[in-house]
Formats: sequence, C-alpha cells, structure tokens
Amino acid sequence: MTSFIRLHADDDVVIARAQLLSGAKVENTTVKGLIPAGHKVATRALKAGDAVRRYNQIIGFASRAITPGEHVHTQNLDMGPDKGDFARDYAIGADVKPAAKRQHASFMGIKREDGRVATRNYIGILSSVNCSATAVHAIAEHFSKRSNPAALKDFPNVDGVIALTHGTGCGMDSEGLGLQLLQRTLTGYATHVNFAAVLVVGLGCESNQISAWLARGSLREGETLRVFNIQDSGGTAKAVAKGIAMVEQMLVPANAVKRQACDASHITVGLQCGGSDGYSGISANPALGAAVDLLVAHGGTAILSETPEIYGAEHLLTRRAVKPEIAEKLIARIKWWEHYTAINGGEMNNNPSPGNKAGGLTTILEKSLGAVAKGGTSNLEAVYEYAENVAAHGFVYMDTPGYDPVSATGQVAGGANLICFTTGRGSAYGCAPSPSIKLATNSALWQRQEDDMDINCGEIIDGGVTVQQMGQRIFEQILATASGSASKSEQHGYGQNEFVPWQVGAVM
Repeated sequence: MTSFIRLHADDDVVIARAQLLSGAKVENTTVKGLIPAGHKVATRALKAGDAVRRYNQIIGFASRAITPGEHVHTQNLDMGPDKGDFARDYAIGADVKPAAKRQHASFMGIKREDGRVATRNYIGILSSVNCSATAVHAIAEHFSKRSNPAALKDFPNVDGVIALTHGTGCGMDSEGLGLQLLQRTLTGYATHVNFAAVLVVGLGCESNQISAWLARGSLREGETLRVFNIQDSGGTAKAVAKGIAMVEQMLVPANAVKRQACDASHITVGLQCGGSDGYSGISANPALGAAVDLLVAHGGTAILSETPEIYGAEHLLTRRAVKPEIAEKLIARIKWWEHYTAINGGEMNNNPSPGNKAGGLTTILEKSLGAVAKGGTSNLEAVYEYAENVAAHGFVYMDTPGYDPVSATGQVAGGANLICFTTGRGSAYGCAPSPSIKLATNSALWQRQEDDMDINCGEIIDGGVTVQQMGQRIFEQILATASGSASKSEQHGYGQNEFVPWQVGAVM
C-alpha cells in the first residue's frame, strides 16, 4: 500500500494517506515540507492561473507557481479571478443508463393505514412559533424516558414523545417565502410516517396562524393531528396540562402497532455530509453512493441535497437527469443561489469551513465533487424545492442549504424516514423522528470518536475494503436501522434540537 492515493491518471495532485515528511517519495516526486494526512501533494509543475485537477475535475486554480512535491492548499490554490466561473459541460442526460435489474430485500417496518411504512413510531409535539417552544418542551418532558421512565412503561411500541421547536413563526411577512418554507416544513413533519400522531401548540397571535397553516397544507384536525393555542387555554400551566392530557389520549392507539416484513422500496434516505475532510470524497461518500445504487435497485429512494455544497459539480448530476426539465430545474436552483448569496453580500465559495480546510479541502469545488459522490451513479429522477413532498422513487435531488440541520430538516419534511451522514471531522448529529447513521471517513476518527460513529469507512483508505464492499455493508446497516436497531445518535438522545427549518427573508 502506497503512502498516497491517486484518484485519476490526469490529476495534478495525489492525496496523502498518512502524514508525509519532507524528503518522502511520492511517485517520481520528492515531498517538500510537511504534508498532513488527507491533504494534497502536487505531482507536476503548475503555473500561476493553471487549472488544478482532482477526480479529473477542476478544483480551483493555482494562485502562484507550484512545483512538484509542494503542499497544495489555501496558500497556492483558490477559485481564480472569476471565482470559479468557468464553463461546465452540463451535457443533459448524457449519462442516463438503463434501470438496474429490480432486486428485493425486506426490513421490519411499521405499516400505517394509508399504506406508508415507518422506520420509527413516535408522537411528535410541534411549535407553530418560538413563543410556544417552552410549553412544547414541558409537555414532552413529562413523557421523557430519562426523567420520567414510568410515563411510557405501558407503551413499549412507542419510541418516544419528542418536542420539535424552532426560532421563528413571527416577525415575518405573512405571505412571504420564509413563512411558506416554515409551513411546508411543518406540514411535512405533521404528516410524517414516523409519527403515529402529532400535537401542534401555538401562542395565538403569531404570523404563523395554525388555522391558516392547516388550510394551506390541506390538513385537518383528527385523532392523529391535534392543535391548540396557549392564549385560548388560559396560559402556560393550563396549556401544558392540556397538552399532556392530549398526548395521553394518543398513546393507546400509537402503541397498537407491530413491526412486520416490508419491502425495501419503502425506505427513503436523506444523504448528508458534514465536518468533511480530504478523505470524504474517497471513502465514505463514494461508499454511501454505492449503497444508494443498491437501495435504488431495490426500489427505494435517496435524496441528495446541500446545493451550496454541490456547486461546481452540478454538471455531474445534469448528465444523469432522465428528462431535460429535471436538469433545468437544478440549474435554475443554482442560479437562484448565486443571486441569493449576492444580494446578501456573500458568494457561493463561502465554504469549506475551517474544519474542512484543516482536513484537506481547499475550495468549494473540491468539496462539492466529493459531496456529489454520495449520490452514486443512478439516474436523476426528480428535483424538489425545500421540504417538498418527495413522490418519486429512485435517486432525487432536493434544494437545501449546506448547513446540515437545516438540510436534513428539509429532507425529513419531504419524507426521508432515515438519514445517512458522512463525516471526516466528527460531527455529532441526530434527526428525530428519522434515525441517523453516521459514517466515519477515516480510521483515526473512528478510533477517537467510535462512540458517535456507526460504520468506519476508513477501512477503504487503509486498503482492506473496497468501495463496493463498504457500500454493501452500509446498505445492510440501513435495513437493520430501518428495522429498529438504534443508531449511535439515537442512543445518545440526539434529534430534537436538530430540527431547524430554513429561515429566509427579513426579520421584522
């Protein structure tokens, strides 16, 4: 096994498999200076302004002359004078391929009356506005398995009663995009398959009026959806007591479920990566992509998102679009983001984060090319806006920010009943009501933070496992987790604080 990884014969750089000292040999090149693990080493001379390739794709431009053996990073690589505005060949539909032979696998799911299948069985309590968040948490706390274990002892088939609150719902345009996104998100959660029933608590005078939200979301109150306002209930203490009584009524029917064998086509996975490093696009992301291809072949659905973190790699997705309008919708969302960041005084190259850079990623182009690998090679069947209901099967895209809690919240609102999250730096994350599987990109992270990780994809870097073998392992973990096996983040109680609907527009 070499001390470096070459991803493509035409690349200008290789990746250090472990820390390289000055004088070490990399191919026919002598390393100059210390190269941290996961970082890039130049293998050929580059002039200032030359495009630099990794994955045989442009990841940026040399900001000064680079000699063979040099560390290639922020000191000599950037987006160029045009901030990465170079021609991309969208080649719409060029890589569309025949559908894979349909395969069949099963998991132990929970069938709902409408035919949908859940991976978990929660009761959810949602706040319509930040002002009702305290009451919502107080209601859920009464049923906490940690502080009040007796509350659910007679309801073993209920996974928990969880509070999902947020920091908005008022001080916003009652007809604007911000409120539309919030209401769409709340609708997705209120009808999510992993909730047996949902209680929504409002204040009463907020912009996000519950009655208006119900009408816009085509929702109706009933046994599985109850709503009320604090102001109509006589204040906080009475509202909390009222909410507790309502949840107690929900528990009996919620408990009347049992897991049974269900087809894997009922699994919808949201794909996330956060705290990335130079190995993300080599190990965990392509391995997750291999698992996605397996899931799609079994009739399941996978949602790729984080538009600012596929920026510069979107042409790899448009080539897989089964219809031109699907690719055009993705391109339109990219243009929206360019405009959105510009009017807010920013730019799309606001990433990688400091942690990403410490891990070896230099530009958003490099991060994006690795991030797209999570989507495997399957055809792109649809593109959705944030928190839209995902109706298509197969590999799809949802437009979301790159910030993981906001992105995953949109995916779950769209119907994801499981999340797969890759990380090279050690993100701690969960996403109730959908379980989250954490994939470590390197073995050092696994050894340091195994308490938070479910699978070590660093074995690919170590040379003992192939991407396809790891993809099979991830697919099997998806089936096991969907069947009720608790992920590490669930064991730690993550998931309620990570509900973060996307906030856009002026706060007024």
